[in-house]
Amino acid sequence: MQKIIEMVSVDIALLAAILVTLFVWLIQEIVGRRCRIAQLCARSVQAVSLGQEAGFPLWLRVMSGALVASWILLFMIIYIRRDGDFALILVALVIFAGLITLADRLFFRQRRVRLMGAVPVQQVLSRVRAENEKQALINWAESDFTASEYAKSFFPVLLVVLVLRSFLLEPFKIPSASMVPTLQIHDFILVNKFAYGLRLPVLGTKIFPVGAPVRGDVMVFYPPNDKRYFIKRVIGLPGDQILLRDNVLYINGVQMEQRLLHLDNSVPAQMVMQEDLQPHEHLMQRSSLSTQQSNYETVVPEGQYFMMGDNRDNSSDSRFWGMVPERNVVGRAVYVWMHWGATLSFPSFARNGAIQ
Repeated sequence: MQKIIEMVSVDIALLAAILVTLFVWLIQEIVGRRCRIAQLCARSVQAVSLGQEAGFPLWLRVMSGALVASWILLFMIIYIRRDGDFALILVALVIFAGLITLADRLFFRQRRVRLMGAVPVQQVLSRVRAENEKQALINWAESDFTASEYAKSFFPVLLVVLVLRSFLLEPFKIPSASMVPTLQIHDFILVNKFAYGLRLPVLGTKIFPVGAPVRGDVMVFYPPNDKRYFIKRVIGLPGDQILLRDNVLYINGVQMEQRLLHLDNSVPAQMVMQEDLQPHEHLMQRSSLSTQQSNYETVVPEGQYFMMGDNRDNSSDSRFWGMVPERNVVGRAVYVWMHWGATLSFPSFARNGAIQ
């Protein structure tokens, strides 16, 4: 319950930040633009030399600075509380930049034209003999304030990135050893976002069905009551009977064959196995000794999936927090494109390849 309250609180704070920022931007456009026109009519050369913020009253400049600091703090909270939920940040930036761009095109551009066409402004400009000085005054009076300038510049880029990440491919970094030996810590992977249907970013609502998870897929998802990304292998489909006995897997009464590939000298010994999920084969790792995680039995409900890590004795998965609802599915992991361990080291591309 506490996690849910924290997630909702972050969403409300983000929405409030967008609305307040848009309100401040409106004040900038209305009050700040009038100040600029007044300074132009007074032919304040100093105002032109000071740059875009010269048209701002002090209280508005202080408010703008406070908003920037608030956004930085909010992004830090999202990173900590929502496990670096970049999708949420990206959607917020696209909405913010899109609203400013739309409002500028539909309303404020025409308003600037009307203000510049006013009689007092034209009288001042007519008295300016030097063409370069006249053009400098016009450019300064019509130029965008900082918020709208950046919003209109970055909106197309942000929109393209949002579409690509939400509906095509999204990069992820592997944070733990739960998928060893298939995936190593610090592997960078690509996740196919349309393999299981197109979903709205952040909300996760499916808007166009494409396919469904298949046993053996490596899938990114949200566990129940958690907004952190997890990556595990699909073991059980809706309706499957799952039995794990001494780390040997049975699905619907059929034993999934395991073939030993490697046995290390650790205590207890770790065995790298080739497991056949019929028809999908993959690598997995398990201990030579039976543990509490080595035995489990369940039936997968409809509309849900049973997930396990390939590192069977070192994985927080459906054996601990239950099944994954279909609405929590994010996408299918398809490719390792880089491995980058220590920050000061060079990235490695030796592990590049499709995820099996």
